[in-house]
Amino acid sequence: MDRPAAASPVTAREIILEIVRNMQEGLEPLHYSTLAPAVYHVYIHPADMDRLRGIVPRIVDEARRALDAELESLNRASLAERLKLSRRSEPQIAPPDGGWQVTILENTDDDAEPGDIVIYSELAMPAKAEFGAGSMTKRIATRRMGGAQTAAQPVYEKAPEAADPAGQAACATIEYEDNSGRKTYRMTKDEIVAGRGGRDYWTDLKFDTLPDVSREHFRLRRDPASGKFFLKDLSRLGTTINGEKAPSSVEFVDGEKRDRNLETPVPDRARIGLAGVLFLEFRNGVKPAGEG
Repeated sequence: MDRPAAASPVTAREIILEIVRNMQEGLEPLHYSTLAPAVYHVYIHPADMDRLRGIVPRIVDEARRALDAELESLNRASLAERLKLSRRSEPQIAPPDGGWQVTILENTDDDAEPGDIVIYSELAMPAKAEFGAGSMTKRIATRRMGGAQTAAQPVYEKAPEAADPAGQAACATIEYEDNSGRKTYRMTKDEIVAGRGGRDYWTDLKFDTLPDVSREHFRLRRDPASGKFFLKDLSRLGTTINGEKAPSSVEFVDGEKRDRNLETPVPDRARIGLAGVLFLEFRNGVKPAGEG
């Protein structure tokens, strides 16, 4: 996919304006109120981070102030509304209960360029009937790539602990704790993709964590005949199984990334490490012969 010509290094003000834009595009009207994203993960190129690192706390503080100001502006009634000559078409926007949570991180993706800003925000949603019981998360992605803005891309997701369909037995269980808390994922199909996810990266198991973890970090496959599991490492910074580094399935040939289709057996109980920053407790859901 073609990308716009490289832009100049990003400025602190541009980061703040993009956070505000993400909030505007991620609003979710309910009946009596409108919800705004509360959590913002901002990714910038390492060169931009090196230049701005010393003022990151100030950027975060002013981003929160800018979000407050924009929320107040959006909620401000017009003169006609104050005189009760018209009715508001949308319910007022409620500020997040825990305040605005903003983090600025380095973007280690291969296609990142100086000047790029990638923002992922999150907002908790009531359960939707078509997804079954359980809470929902609305993730909103906005980007300024090569100086050009892209429209928000909202994605609705169920919480991982409610991911398995009702009545369907899990073939494996994965427990972990990322930036959004402790979670349990029940694997109900023979192959999943795990990682941070992204615009062009589908993940069954999506982590809210540092960009050290790749967007598509590993694939986990179950052999239906034997019930055994195999892991394919697709990451930049590596995957470990019980402390042992799994061989990478990725190689670069003439500058192109290729998958060698190299898998590593996973024991029935294993601790899987992602880039040394996130650890998963894996359990095979199929009991070995002889166990009650």
